[in-house]
Amino acid sequence: MSEQTIPLDKLAKVYRKMRDQISELTKEYDTQVELLKAQQDEIKNAMKEQMQALGVTSVRTDQGTVVLSVKTRYSTADWDSFKKFVLEHDALDLFEKRIAQLNMKQFLDENPGVVPPGLNSNSEYDVSVRKPTSK
Repeated sequence: MSEQTIPLDKLAKVYRKMRDQISELTKEYDTQVELLKAQQDEIKNAMKEQMQALGVTSVRTDQGTVVLSVKTRYSTADWDSFKKFVLEHDALDLFEKRIAQLNMKQFLDENPGVVPPGLNSNSEYDVSVRKPTSK
């Protein structure tokens, strides 16, 4: 019994069709999720208003305990000054522990042989299929 190879042209066609289906399903899903999130936000605002009017931070109900809390998020409008501040105060922990992938690649490309200690890298082949171009 000989194994028959499916031509790449057919595989690419099926792959693109599947990708298009995934895209359409994702779009439908995202639309439904956004609608539900908008409705949830309205309900959250209604609960927040009631709790603020009552002056409470938690309420026990038959359906669960509703908790009102304060969330604070920090950002900067001046990255250069913020980086200087971090270095001045030796406060590198103010940054999240994640390497900027493109910046790391660029650094390594521009500085051959210079590798930060403890740096791990993982490279793997990937396959992508592009739409055919008009001839």
